[in-house]
Amino acid sequence: MLRSAFRPLLLAVVVLCSASAQSQAASPRIGFLSPSTPEGTAFVLEGLRQGLREHGYVEGTNVTIESRYAYDQFDRLPELARELIALRVDLLVTYVTQASIAAKQSTATIPIVMIGVSDPVASGLVSSLSRPGANITGTSGAFTGLAGKCVQLLKESIPGLSRVAILRNPANRVFQMQMLAETKASARQLGIELQLFEASDPESIEAAFTAISKQRVAAVSVLPDPVFAANWARIAALATKSRLPSVTVSSAYAEAGGLMSYGPSLPDLARSTAGYVAKILKGAKPAELPIERPTKFELVINLKTAKQIGLTMPQPLRLRADRLIE
Repeated sequence: MLRSAFRPLLLAVVVLCSASAQSQAASPRIGFLSPSTPEGTAFVLEGLRQGLREHGYVEGTNVTIESRYAYDQFDRLPELARELIALRVDLLVTYVTQASIAAKQSTATIPIVMIGVSDPVASGLVSSLSRPGANITGTSGAFTGLAGKCVQLLKESIPGLSRVAILRNPANRVFQMQMLAETKASARQLGIELQLFEASDPESIEAAFTAISKQRVAAVSVLPDPVFAANWARIAALATKSRLPSVTVSSAYAEAGGLMSYGPSLPDLARSTAGYVAKILKGAKPAELPIERPTKFELVINLKTAKQIGLTMPQPLRLRADRLIE
């Protein structure tokens, strides 16, 4: 009699456990590939998670994210992409150009969604922005022209500016060669002489600023790079210590203590990228999803840093700023 009474309860438990197992098995698995470090990519990954939540995907509940980081060693990206593919992920999300290229070279079938790639057409990732083709889509950082804009902002900030240091990562050839060309073109128009300095890891960043401080330069423009993004606070502190106005395209730099930034918000791009992920998981084809470009670029000025280095920011520039850090 007692055994008979327990049968319905036992059956209910079995059914619930079976449904839970099937739900977990059916949950999509996303691979996330970054050339940087977990710390240097945290703000981007959080933007992606936020966007996924807005589309009904909660990590640990109905979606899994497997992350791989190259720790600024770009040559490891193809191996890490293959690791994610071996996990049978349903989709790959790639942060910036280098990771996107590594993913595309590793699979022609698994959908790839890019975050913040500067120029996906010029990089050979897609055939066009309106119809990417193949298995890849996502968001572009639209960084074209921003490097030149950074030099222009330094010119507006510093009366009589004539010499600017450019910090670049020689390992980041795909992206930074275009940015460097834009910087040089802008500098010629503004009558500014450029001096190039290179760094590819935290130690060489320190060495670069030691060299910069010995030269007769009045400001520093930092070309965007995953290695630098992981070390924004260090770069900002070194520029401040040298009493050098500095600028780059990431607002995270101004928030970390750099003088200025001008560019799109990468966390916002990551959040938008989640919309592509949701559409593809529901059956959309990457080839038919147009690449999204940012529509808003923000100028951020850190007035605390300006005060520390003894620079009075011109009022017209302050009025144009989208954010002032005081």
